[in-house]
Amino acid sequence: MDLLPVEIKVNIEGDVPGALATLAGSRGPAMTRRIWFAEDRDGVAEGRVPLLEGGVIVRLRSGGGPDDLVVKLRPCTREQLVGRFAAAFAAGPLTYKIEEDWSRNARVQAASLTRTHPPGALIAAVEAGGDPAAPIDAVQDQYLHACAPGVRVDTLVALGPIASTKVDDAPLDDLEVDLEVWSVAGMEFLEVSTRVKPKDDEEGDAFTARAERRLRKLEEAVLDRGLTLSAHPDSKTGRVLTALAQTAHV
Repeated sequence: MDLLPVEIKVNIEGDVPGALATLAGSRGPAMTRRIWFAEDRDGVAEGRVPLLEGGVIVRLRSGGGPDDLVVKLRPCTREQLVGRFAAAFAAGPLTYKIEEDWSRNARVQAASLTRTHPPGALIAAVEAGGDPAAPIDAVQDQYLHACAPGVRVDTLVALGPIASTKVDDAPLDDLEVDLEVWSVAGMEFLEVSTRVKPKDDEEGDAFTARAERRLRKLEEAVLDRGLTLSAHPDSKTGRVLTALAQTAHV
């Protein structure tokens, strides 16, 4: 079985603007975007997030270039990913990735199918009275039916927007990291992430050990700059969606 790339993430809370300034250094202007998540309308009316609880994430982003809509399964298993979705691919406006997501508290597999749209094209879907299910691509719909049967995405409501500020490819010691701030509902997070790709003919144990060293190196680089890593066990996506669902009016 082929080894999967690993995306390693740590979150920083507290003085997020100060942490971003510390880590971004003299990098150029940050990209600003708005992010919405689509959830089951009936569940949100009860303060719940059924899609997230079922391992399905539907995210819409606008700003800083083309819009995009991603349908992600996280966590998922290799056995779930059937047919054309058993392997990563890129075709026109569609990009399909399978990778492992590692944080301080969890290691899970994730598979995401992203479709790009012209700038501003998704705004109508997330405005009041809009339908965030409308821009879901036919291939994304096929993906859900094949790999997450039983999941319904026909009665969705948009939660957000989340204000995002992103800086890509920032040097951090001998690492290269992406930085992204989320601000919403009185919460603010800074995510620091880096990716590790398997080398040709690399054994699984060797790759895992290399990724674990990268995780430790990332944590140490952040801590060495006097910053505090979040100890919260839940992902920032889970925390944000739960908070938004509990205050939404649908």
